[in-house]
Amino acid sequence: MLRSQTERQLNHNEVDAAFRADVLKGLSVKPRAIPARWLYDRRGSALFDAITALPEYYPTRTERSILSSAIKQIAALTGLGRAIVEFGSGSSAKTPILLSEVDPAAYVPIDISGAYLKESAAALSRQFPELPVFPVKADFTRALSLPAAIDGAPRLGFFPGSTIGNLVVPAAVDLLRMMAATLGTGAMLLIGIDRIKNPDILLPAYDDAQGVTAAFNLNLLHRINRELAGSVPIDAFRHVARWNGVETRIEMHLEAISDISFEVDGWPFVLSRGETIHTENSIKYGRRDARLLLRAGGWTPVSEWTDEKELFSLILARHEAAPSAP
Repeated sequence: MLRSQTERQLNHNEVDAAFRADVLKGLSVKPRAIPARWLYDRRGSALFDAITALPEYYPTRTERSILSSAIKQIAALTGLGRAIVEFGSGSSAKTPILLSEVDPAAYVPIDISGAYLKESAAALSRQFPELPVFPVKADFTRALSLPAAIDGAPRLGFFPGSTIGNLVVPAAVDLLRMMAATLGTGAMLLIGIDRIKNPDILLPAYDDAQGVTAAFNLNLLHRINRELAGSVPIDAFRHVARWNGVETRIEMHLEAISDISFEVDGWPFVLSRGETIHTENSIKYGRRDARLLLRAGGWTPVSEWTDEKELFSLILARHEAAPSAP
């Protein structure tokens, strides 16, 4: 039975309205899909950190190795004293490598998970006690304002982990343009982008033998039940990772293993066996594709680094005022 309008209104005041709106919309359309950013509540963020340490998950250790090898070149190209703005900072695991070398004026971590952001920002403050740290709880895929304390400081955006691959290309271009507008003319961006490679390497990275990625994906259903008064039968879903060669992306889905019905925020939903909820994309880019993506988003590539197997790339780009037409 649907709950009363009063009951629903009370619940609306207690949880993120954007989360509710995205879940209800995503479950109402076909194919069903919920934006990947909602995977990252506190538990989801902790599970993702566990994923990055798995033997199958190559991106984190590969990117960290590239960053460690290239950091002196990066510092020389960016110059010292920039305010570093990290989009989707999470645990800021790679950030100390950057902070140690570029002598930043300030650090601004931005993340959607407030509790996790607070913990990671505090840990970095202990590691770099003289560094001003200004955490911002926000959805970095939407317009946001940076702390007034860094007004006037040159800026370096940091966007590691190939998180850009979670967005379909038009949304990725929009995000890059939003970052350019947020950081301003003359800003630089250090971004990690995963390369196209054999699905035999890709699929295990998103469906590990220990089931950590499955727990990460299924945690979204736990969050829906907890925060949106859901009655989703979690045991009736399984984690699925697929390679979509046409779109050059890994897709994560939650697949119903039987016919099911449930409610979310008082609204009823029915899924048939085999139906899925699409929860995440991870697009992989060729070298030229990645550079074209950055240019479309208002960023001019300055330099690029990769590993010996060319599994992953780290690109430094600059945002300049648009030139006048010839």
